[in-house]
Amino acid sequence: MVTGAHAAIVRLLRPILGWGTPMRPSVLEYEELKREAIMAERLSAEARKSALAELPGWSETPGREAIGRTFTFRDFNEAFGFMSRAALVAEKNDHHPEWKNVYKTVDVVLATHDAGGVTLLDIELAKAMNAIARQLGVA
Repeated sequence: MVTGAHAAIVRLLRPILGWGTPMRPSVLEYEELKREAIMAERLSAEARKSALAELPGWSETPGREAIGRTFTFRDFNEAFGFMSRAALVAEKNDHHPEWKNVYKTVDVVLATHDAGGVTLLDIELAKAMNAIARQLGVA
């Protein structure tokens, strides 16, 4: 099964390469496919650092091209509530975090495996997670 950036590329190439039934995307579909492909492009080290400067609490993950943050909540219920809300955002965007929960902490690592590093998908998910945490009183 092809997902994420690869799916967008396959959908764009299908009619050109003659795979399956020819498909002519509408202008809106084409723009969405272009957006998906752009969002899934790996960020340069400079772009990643610039994005991290605007993401409080997030930092580069040592030993790999990824970003991470540890969120600390009042208790397990609040931590699990955060994960539930973040999971809805992740599922909607078809972009899922690496994370673990121990009592009131949630450790998150974000990277786009298809791109081999951090993409705008990761940055957008990190922003959404920060917004959810702020709603729960975590800065």
